[in-house]
Amino acid sequence: MHAKSPQVVEIALSNLDERYKLNYVAKQACGSVWYESKKTVMLATVAVDYEARQEDFLPLTVQYIHKSYAIGKIPGGFMKREGKPSEFEILTSRLIDRTLRPLFPKGYYYPTQITIFALSYEGESDLQVCALHAAANALLVSGLEFVPAVSGVRIGRIENKFVINPANTQMQESTLDLFVSGSGQDILMIEMKGKKQASDSAKSPYIDEDSLCQAITLAQGVIAKDCTQYEKLIKPHKSPTLNLPLKPIISNEPLYNLIAKDYAKPVLEAIKAMSKSERSSDIESIAKQILESKISQDSSEQEIKELQSSIKEMLNLYKKNEVRKMILESSLRADGRGLKQVRNISIETNILPCVHASALFTRGETQALVTCTLGSENDAQILDDFSGVNAANQTTSPTTNAPVKEKFSFHYNFPSFSVGEASMIGGVGRRELGHGNLAKKALESSLPTSHTNRQTIRLVSEILESNGSSSMASVCGGSLALRACGIENELVAGVAMGLVCEDSSNEVAKESKKSSSKDSKCQKYAILTDIMGLEDHDGDMDFKVAGSAKGISAMQMDIKLGGLDFGILKEALYQAKEAREHILGIMEEACKNIKIQDEILPKSEVFAVPSAKIADIIGQGGKTIKDITERFGVSIDIFRDKGEIQINALDSSAIHNARAFILALIAPQETYQNGEVFDGVIKSVADFGLFIELPRGGDGLIHISKLPRENAPLKERYTQGQILKCVVVETFRGKIGLALA
Repeated sequence: MHAKSPQVVEIALSNLDERYKLNYVAKQACGSVWYESKKTVMLATVAVDYEARQEDFLPLTVQYIHKSYAIGKIPGGFMKREGKPSEFEILTSRLIDRTLRPLFPKGYYYPTQITIFALSYEGESDLQVCALHAAANALLVSGLEFVPAVSGVRIGRIENKFVINPANTQMQESTLDLFVSGSGQDILMIEMKGKKQASDSAKSPYIDEDSLCQAITLAQGVIAKDCTQYEKLIKPHKSPTLNLPLKPIISNEPLYNLIAKDYAKPVLEAIKAMSKSERSSDIESIAKQILESKISQDSSEQEIKELQSSIKEMLNLYKKNEVRKMILESSLRADGRGLKQVRNISIETNILPCVHASALFTRGETQALVTCTLGSENDAQILDDFSGVNAANQTTSPTTNAPVKEKFSFHYNFPSFSVGEASMIGGVGRRELGHGNLAKKALESSLPTSHTNRQTIRLVSEILESNGSSSMASVCGGSLALRACGIENELVAGVAMGLVCEDSSNEVAKESKKSSSKDSKCQKYAILTDIMGLEDHDGDMDFKVAGSAKGISAMQMDIKLGGLDFGILKEALYQAKEAREHILGIMEEACKNIKIQDEILPKSEVFAVPSAKIADIIGQGGKTIKDITERFGVSIDIFRDKGEIQINALDSSAIHNARAFILALIAPQETYQNGEVFDGVIKSVADFGLFIELPRGGDGLIHISKLPRENAPLKERYTQGQILKCVVVETFRGKIGLALA
């Protein structure tokens, strides 16, 4: 029996050439493709467990993994094999998941694993676009019949012109990073950030609403063309259809009518409950009442279990329809707000006395405590990753193998108590990484160049209470925390928008249209400003927008509809702008009351030194610079390429003294002869010896080995200003070694 030869499909997309090998490797998977673009090679596979889960959720797992050998590297660290996934791998997995998850119909509960390996990488290709295309087409050729063609595109803006699928080196010059994914004319997901160009500060990292709509429209057209090619060239190679019956959507009309007739008032009261925990508790209480009224002594355990499930489903469906009906028909929301109304905001700053800066931002029932910590060059996070793998977020060349230093980080934490749940706090999940990355995107372009070049900045958001858009509260709190640290950053505010469409209010109708978007445009809709958790869960769109008064700096959109009219998108963007300006006004007022905790903020000073003298400052084996840091209690960063020294300390006088010492060290000194004797004054006492002021300028050192041996430490035996009879015993490159005469 001869093995079936692989099929090779070559596709020319917009500024992206792709080559697929089908039926080539991993043939026991449900679907697999060998993907090539330039010298980038990926393997994407789809595996399906044919036994459905009983739980009511989609068990989809997406995992993107890049191998170190793909760029000719051996993993760093003690373990010489790939370990836990990097942030870029996790964020890429999440991006693919958010694109593909809406394609699966309700009732599909079969565990599905999508795995993408990056096997070879030349440093120029956009790994996220390539990985999405590989995964989507592995899904397209699998036996899952409901999967349509999917594509993604990245849009850059270089010299005020949009560029489709730019290479990594081109993205270094772009002021826009927009990633859009979709199927046909339907947009599934959007991520966007503005980029500041250090080489040209005149180029704005912000984008206005009209320009953003133009870029998304451009992306939509590219996606539609890509999907047409995939349908024509890839889909004919689809595997035989898998016989995987969908779990039927339970519909108990008598029970639904009973809830509508006898329990409408308590359900409405539960909807209006302010917190998620209160609302959940009230719904559970109503479900228990209904169950008690429906069961009898003859009811079996299985019948009770099935009834409980049916009650829960019909109760949640009724709740959802009532929330949407209230919004669409009465323009009224669960908490009594109007559609454009932002919840009450309160702001407190520098409430933590030992923290460099802090801001407590509260909006409605969402509360974020954001702290800012300043560090030096040595505190930067070193990213030993694919070089240039996240070129959109880095400033180094994607063709070098040098580790990247990340000087601005945003860490987001979401403890369970913030939503009234009792569970252990564990490791950082994908959601927390995603929210932290969004907040980082929103804020990093607002920083002055002087700070991003010279300081390491870490923001941490602790979510203390959550009822909608904790990520946008983190953006606002983070921007305020930067101001509370004395950084003159552009204030940035974020707001989460929602959408409810009449066309998709019926759950069964919505699911039946998921595979086709021909009739999915909204006939009647409502755009919601500053959504809370209930509106996020029961709505049709989660749309987060952050920016300053100058424009949008970051955006993220997940759409549950089959398609979205661009008139609605544009309206939502401008409605978000109104909310953003409102929040910025409140933040500006709060900034007037900030009291900077200058006494605990680290200070730094940068000064130039001759490049030839840097070796003298470092000393043999780093001995001299270590002596300086210990003597003055400072940290020192050396920039060899610029010929600059940066000294960091909490005390300004320590910086001044260290600077004076370094300048004296590298200054031309009078010559001293071995054997020369003089009276020297002790300038300072260190654990390793005494620094002595020389008679004709400069300092000399009496090392501890040249002093009498006694049990008492040097600082108890000698004092600053004490006069000693000294003799010169060593001269080397301007350094003077002394002993007691």
